[in-house]
Amino acid sequence: MRQPPRPRTKPAAAPRTGATPKAAPRTGGTPKAAPRTGATPKAAPRTGATPKAVPARTTARVVAEPPAAAAPARVSTAMADRLAERTAMRRHRRWRRVLAWLLALVAAAALAWAVFWSPALALDPAEVTITGEGTTIDVEEVRAAVVARADVPLPRLDTVALRAEILGMRGVKDVRIARVWPQGLDVALTSREPVAAVPTDGGFALLDPEGIRVGTAEAAPEGLAVVDVPLDDGSARALQAALRVLAALPPELSDQVASVRAETQDDVETVLRDGRSVRWGGASRVALKVEVVRTLLEVEPGARVVDVSSPELPVTQ
Repeated sequence: MRQPPRPRTKPAAAPRTGATPKAAPRTGGTPKAAPRTGATPKAAPRTGATPKAVPARTTARVVAEPPAAAAPARVSTAMADRLAERTAMRRHRRWRRVLAWLLALVAAAALAWAVFWSPALALDPAEVTITGEGTTIDVEEVRAAVVARADVPLPRLDTVALRAEILGMRGVKDVRIARVWPQGLDVALTSREPVAAVPTDGGFALLDPEGIRVGTAEAAPEGLAVVDVPLDDGSARALQAALRVLAALPPELSDQVASVRAETQDDVETVLRDGRSVRWGGASRVALKVEVVRTLLEVEPGARVVDVSSPELPVTQ
């Protein structure tokens, strides 16, 4: 008995998604076109045949990818180390300069104390040397002035004040003071030596070539000429002219002078110990006059008077 045939029913239509798809291909037959998805694909290969590789055409959508997260910045430890090293070096140099300045100040202070206050450079009276006292200077008075400054360091010793004090002493014409390191002092004196003895009440005043009184004696010292000129203001110029003539004489001639007379400054006359006299006139051109006198005394030893008041025309008697 035959089965009754099944009723054929139509498949329900697929919902539309923008486009109506075609029916799927039948087995063994030519498949229908695939539904469109934005573009119509080519027909699928038949069953039983080798399909060709046909790339499907699809509309590619370019989607912008989000930017990759930025990599964390790498800190250069080498650069940081170099900066730290430079900072440390600058700090070190700064401290070194400060320390150097401190040491220099300490050294300078120590040196100043050693030079200006240390007893190592203090004046020692045993190291004081005095020379050139001559015949008119009281050496003990000079030494007392120097010893009064004992224990004063030589750099702080006021030699200017000491020199002024010594110059004020009798018979001192000049003085030179030199430090002798580390503790000594050299005092070189120039004395005022008398060249004439001027009669005064009760004795003789001893005068140097500048007319300064350097001493007093009861009798005229041997070897000094006696100047017969009053010690008053009216005879001051005559006395100065006589002293200048005496100071210009060489030793061999000055030792022969016994006395000097001068009425005025232009009338100076010396009397030698052998009785001869020399008329000098004034004290001008005295060096030339001295040479003429020396020559005439040798050429005319019997002359009793030599007049060189005019040295170009000397006269002997």
